[in-house]
Amino acid sequence: MAELAVAREPEWLTSRRARASERRASLPLPAHKGKPGWEFTELGTTFVLDAFAAVQPGEGSGEAEPMLETPPGAIELVQVDGRVSGEPTAVEDGPVVMPLSLAVERHPELVEPHLGKIVPLDGGDVFVAANDTDWTGGAFVYVPAGIKVEAPILLTAITAAASTALNRRVLIVLGEGAEAEVWEQYLSADPEAQSLLNTVVELRVGPNAKLRYVCGQDLNEKSWIFGAQRAEVDRDGSLDWVALGFGGANGRVAMNTVLTGPGAHAKVTGAYAPHGRQHVDFDTTQEHAAPNCTSDLAFRGILAERGSSVWRGMIKVDRDAQQTDGFQECRNLLLSKRAHADAIPGLEILANDVRCTHAAAVAQIDQEQLFYLRSRGLRDGPARRLVIEGFLAELVERFEEGPFREAMGATIERRLETVLG
Repeated sequence: MAELAVAREPEWLTSRRARASERRASLPLPAHKGKPGWEFTELGTTFVLDAFAAVQPGEGSGEAEPMLETPPGAIELVQVDGRVSGEPTAVEDGPVVMPLSLAVERHPELVEPHLGKIVPLDGGDVFVAANDTDWTGGAFVYVPAGIKVEAPILLTAITAAASTALNRRVLIVLGEGAEAEVWEQYLSADPEAQSLLNTVVELRVGPNAKLRYVCGQDLNEKSWIFGAQRAEVDRDGSLDWVALGFGGANGRVAMNTVLTGPGAHAKVTGAYAPHGRQHVDFDTTQEHAAPNCTSDLAFRGILAERGSSVWRGMIKVDRDAQQTDGFQECRNLLLSKRAHADAIPGLEILANDVRCTHAAAVAQIDQEQLFYLRSRGLRDGPARRLVIEGFLAELVERFEEGPFREAMGATIERRLETVLG
């Protein structure tokens, strides 16, 4: 067990927490079909946010099966209920990788200009206000201008204590011309312990910088997850954002990408695979706020048993964002007659020199494909497996060959074993 230090919060953060606490007390929970974006995810009358006590960092002894295999040479930061676990490899030489709770003390000049500026407190989201009030541990990644981090940075958050809420805050900042790859995973130590993970992620990609951010959640199937994740990409910057939603019982994650500088680019890739009675909800936005920007989003879902999902996507093009090129699609494969998926693409365009397209599909396995494979000697089970693997392979092929593509393929393969039995 190792702890980096006991952090002392600066006055500006203490004041921010006080404002957030007041804000949280004034905000109601989102009502099903009463608040835009929550029409398909019902919290129910029995859900009480305050029933989940803010987690108190314990001994950090919880262990969980990893979702993403640690790549060779990775910089790791593992936290259990917000407390650093094991021997951390967090660094401050060149890039800064450390718990956010410690970074606000050691590097306030790096944290304060960005914290809460990307996901603002005044957005009317009770979960963001709760996070601002009670976040603990968290992670801070800062890559100075011109620095390229060769090995991936792996951030792991494990929930261990039952009936608690882990409010996790992550801030990633890349300076001009910097390059980094950050993988983050959310895990449960106890498959039977109901908990709540409330995460806020802020990504700032500087001019001509390149960031790959991978966020995967494989919580137990009794837990809730709520997320507000937002990225701002500056001039000629590039963001490769990957979301994997395999765990949890219920919840909703909002992913908002804002292209703030001319020539910025974002590629967003998502995969989800609920089964049993799991429900996943992704709300994505690609906002073009500057001219000559491109965005490309692709989500794939496979749903088994009585699993359900909703994806709502929006491409927003501001008035001055001429010569925009935006694309989004979501395709779902139902493996059961009781599984259900909603896919809702949208466009909001104020400029007149743009190219924006979208697509959505929900279908069961093509019987003609199964017939073709069976006619060549395959039994029904292996034939279905090949069709499903081919459906998801399109996502893996969006990435160049290398450690991440291998990790992505292995993660999806393990999830298929669980979903297909």
